[in-house]
Amino acid sequence: MTGDGNSPFDLFKKFYSTCLLLFCTVFLMGLMFSGQTKLAADVHPALAFIVFWSLIIWLNMVEGGQGSLVGLAPVNFDLYKDSHPTTYKSTGDMPPWCHRGDNLDRYLMGRQFMVIFIAFVINLSGAPLPGSELWGFPPLVLTIFLGSGLAMILMTAQMGQLNSQVNASHCMLDYINNYFAVFTFWVAMSVEFSGLMHSSYLIAIIVGLLAGKPIESNEPPKTGGVLIFFWFRVLVSLAVLGFALSVTLEALFNKQTTIWEGLPPAVGVILFFVLMSCVGLLEGMQIAFFAVAKLTKAERGKAKFAMMTCDLLFRGKAHNLAGFMIGRQLCVTLCFFVIARVTTLKVDIGTDPNIFGVSDGVQGFF
Repeated sequence: MTGDGNSPFDLFKKFYSTCLLLFCTVFLMGLMFSGQTKLAADVHPALAFIVFWSLIIWLNMVEGGQGSLVGLAPVNFDLYKDSHPTTYKSTGDMPPWCHRGDNLDRYLMGRQFMVIFIAFVINLSGAPLPGSELWGFPPLVLTIFLGSGLAMILMTAQMGQLNSQVNASHCMLDYINNYFAVFTFWVAMSVEFSGLMHSSYLIAIIVGLLAGKPIESNEPPKTGGVLIFFWFRVLVSLAVLGFALSVTLEALFNKQTTIWEGLPPAVGVILFFVLMSCVGLLEGMQIAFFAVAKLTKAERGKAKFAMMTCDLLFRGKAHNLAGFMIGRQLCVTLCFFVIARVTTLKVDIGTDPNIFGVSDGVQGFF
C-alpha cells in the first residue's frame, strides 16, 4: 500500500464518495425544484437554489479562511506582504489586523456564529420537508438519505467545508489572497463586535482560572469606557444565552421539540450537553492543530501527549492533518444535526400551549 493516497483502497473510497456526493446533490436539487424544501415551498424554488449555492460558496471561504488565518499566525507577515498583498490586507495591513493584539480571537468568535447561521439557512433552503418523496424512490432510500439527514450532511460537509479545510491546510497564503476572504474576515469581526457571543469570553476566563492558567491578552488591560463596553456586551450575551437555553429546556421537558418519538426528555437534555461538549472539543482541536502547523518541532513544547499528537498529525507529508479535518467535520456536522433534531421547537401555534405562555407572535419567533 502506498502512502500518497493512491492505493487501490484509497481510490475506491474516492470513487464511491464522489458517486454518493453526486447522488445526494441531484437528489436535493430535485426536491428543491419540486418545492419540497422549506424555502422553496414558502417562497420559490429559484430563490432556494440561489441561496443554497451562494451560501455553500461562502461557507467554503469561512471554513478555509479560518484554517489559513490561524495557521499563518506564527508567520512573520513581512515575509509574504509583497508576494501575497491581499492576504496581507487581512493579517497585517490595515485595522482590524487579524494578527495584531487579540483580533484572531475576535475573528474566531464571529466566524463561529457565521458558520452556524449559514448552515441554518442552507438547511432551510435544501433540507426536505417531512413526508417528501421523489422519483418513486423506495421508502428505505428516502429514510436513509432524507429521514436521517444523510444527504444534507454529506453535501454540506463535503461541498461547503471539507474541501476548503483540506486545501487551506496546505495552501494557507493562496487561499485567502483575494478580496472575498477580506470581506469574510470583516463580517466575522463585525459579528464579534455586536457582542452576541461575548459570554464565551467570560466562560474562557472562568475555565482559565479553574485550570490555573489565566487567559493572557496580547493587548493592554481594558480601562474606562472600553472596559465598561466589554462587560456590558458580556451581560447582554449572558441574558440572550440564558433565555435561549431556558426556552430550549422548557420545550424539551414539555416534549415540544422534534426529538425522536419515545426518547425521554432527560435523555434529550443529556444528549444536548454531551454533544455540545464534543463539538467544543473538536472545534478547539482544529484551532490548536492549525496553530501549530507552522511551528517547528522544538517550538511545540515538551508536553508528552501534545508531542505524541503532533508526531501523529504531521507524520510524513502531513496527510493526517487533512484526514483529521475530514473526520472532524463529519463528526461536527453529525453532532449539529442531532442537536438540531433534539432542540428544534415543534409547537402548533394556536393549538398547542406556547412556551412560557407567550403570545402567538413571540412563539413564532421562537
